[in-house]
Amino acid sequence: MISWKNPTKEDRELGLEDYRQLGVMAALGVVAAIMPHQKVHGVGYCLGGTLLSIAAAAMARDGDERLQSITLLAAQQDFTEAGELTLFMNESQVHFLEDLMWSQGYLDTKQMAGAFQLLRSQDLIWSRMVQEYLLGERAPMMDLMAWNADATRLPFRMHSEYLRQLFLNNDLAEGRFRVEGRPIALTDIRAPIFAVGTERDHVAPWRSAFKIQLLTDTDVTFLLTTGGHNAGIVSEPGHGGRSYRVLTKGAEDRYIAADAWCSVARKGDGSWWPEWIAWLGERSGAPRLPLRMGAPGYEPLADAPGQYVLQP
Repeated sequence: MISWKNPTKEDRELGLEDYRQLGVMAALGVVAAIMPHQKVHGVGYCLGGTLLSIAAAAMARDGDERLQSITLLAAQQDFTEAGELTLFMNESQVHFLEDLMWSQGYLDTKQMAGAFQLLRSQDLIWSRMVQEYLLGERAPMMDLMAWNADATRLPFRMHSEYLRQLFLNNDLAEGRFRVEGRPIALTDIRAPIFAVGTERDHVAPWRSAFKIQLLTDTDVTFLLTTGGHNAGIVSEPGHGGRSYRVLTKGAEDRYIAADAWCSVARKGDGSWWPEWIAWLGERSGAPRLPLRMGAPGYEPLADAPGQYVLQP
């Protein structure tokens, strides 16, 4: 699991390529050094899933076969149907954000969180104002809400590239996104994909995440679960009221539109996690004991939870 650094103004020039190389590829390099000749089940959540898609397409282009499978959790590759967030994103708004980030070197957590709260203002702003300010009834803190409140900043260059190349221009889905000076194509990916969307996702609408089936030529298992962007993913077994739909599209199968998919996908009750575990198990070798922490040359740098998570 990668613990992302919370960037400061000194990190303003870190771009998407830095996140790919210093995050995804560096982690794969360490895994290969400690466990040579072993393939990896890659998992990416939200923007991490978009970065994993970029890395996987570049690896496929270059003949790098270290990925055994790819799991994308509430992640987008095509941004033409990004939901209500498109109301906030146009050329003038991106230009405004770039000016704002240029002066401080990053997008602040409060600025980013505010935009997402507006997408669900009834739940995340007004109902809370009535409950806490007018009625004086403060809801107890939950572990999921505490995690949700622990946001991270985004460096100027990386966020600008994300907004312009991916969100406005849709370069990744349309084959214009470049890695190391050459374009990548999601159709090059051959590792099987497990993609998860959530019914009430206000950040990565499920119909947008669903498009991974249209953009790739590999086996894609798409699972749609109840809940939203956070609670729908962090949906442990035993969590009441959960259900999901799931269907696998083979590389040779015809594409099914999102609404038609809902009518034919298999229904399941409860958490979707066991479904994913079974899918991974079918694509894994025999179980083995985990390695001890601290392989030669890769001793732990600090006690858990590490250094980045403690940064202000």
